[in-house]
Amino acid sequence: MSDVFDSAIDCKLLFSNATQSESALILLRSKLSAIAQRLGVNRLKQENMLLVASELVSNNVKHAAGRGMVQLWMQPGRVLDLLSLDFGPGIANLATAEQDGYSTSSTLGKGLGAIRRLSDESYIYTQRAGHQKKWTGTAILARFHLDKDNQETNSGFKFGLYSRSLSDERYNGDRIYLKRSGKTLRWLHLDGLGHGEEAQAATAGLATHLIHCESPEAILATVDQQLHSTRGAVAVTGEIDLAKYNLRLSGVGDMSAHIYNQEQMQQISFAPGILGREHRSSNVLQSDFGKKHVIITTSDGIRRNWDTNNFTGLFNQHPQLIAYTLGNIMGRISDDQSVCVCSIG
Repeated sequence: MSDVFDSAIDCKLLFSNATQSESALILLRSKLSAIAQRLGVNRLKQENMLLVASELVSNNVKHAAGRGMVQLWMQPGRVLDLLSLDFGPGIANLATAEQDGYSTSSTLGKGLGAIRRLSDESYIYTQRAGHQKKWTGTAILARFHLDKDNQETNSGFKFGLYSRSLSDERYNGDRIYLKRSGKTLRWLHLDGLGHGEEAQAATAGLATHLIHCESPEAILATVDQQLHSTRGAVAVTGEIDLAKYNLRLSGVGDMSAHIYNQEQMQQISFAPGILGREHRSSNVLQSDFGKKHVIITTSDGIRRNWDTNNFTGLFNQHPQLIAYTLGNIMGRISDDQSVCVCSIG
């Protein structure tokens, strides 16, 4: 079975709002109900979503003094994600905090446990203050599958996408195409020159190259040809082959890649230039990998001055939570932003 995803269609920020007080829940519930009904979500799942939304807002208000946000995302495979991210003190002991009855604010203490029970999947990452930390607080991802089949479970790899346009405008020059087929995962991550409608047009209609090209280098070569009549783009493309435990990365321009192997993070840069205009030969990285690896590619809309010391334990989390955390914390407000995270094992 083969799936081809396009971030412009399959990865959408549907709602984002600060949670300064409990009143933030009113707008979130209204938006969530309207979207769930439009997508045909059954009544029980709608009720679960609304209960989780209530817990997320309540946690932000009570434990982070309202210094946080809640977002609603659509992701590939007909998935709805509720994300809470705050700038509070973090959770000192997560295992204890998830126990029903535990409380630090004179509440019933059932919030985190309820989120886990009511969601199809849930992931929590928290970080306390410390040396070199870029952020302290808690990120909670509550995921709801709108279809019964969850193909990610048996695929051998998982992925997470984050793509957000400058000022949340209509047009997004950043684009991620991803093809999952058997034991192989391929992706093409692009950043159209500049931003706005022309940048989005430059990165449109490129998914077919993931299907018909034989290698990441061939993908970039054909993309380069197609972009000659546009303003151009920079890009990185990758291929994970689980049958051979092999990774190939190729890129041109101001994109970045990081490879995490459970011990250290390796950052990779690519040859300067612009596809569709002038550039040097694309860099090619080929590497064997162990059973557990995380590969992260980002556009220049994501600041790069981060490493494992800044986000202790984050890169052992689900790739979607990694993508949301990096995108929201390290994103530049002056550009389109995008993150693709693929994990093995």
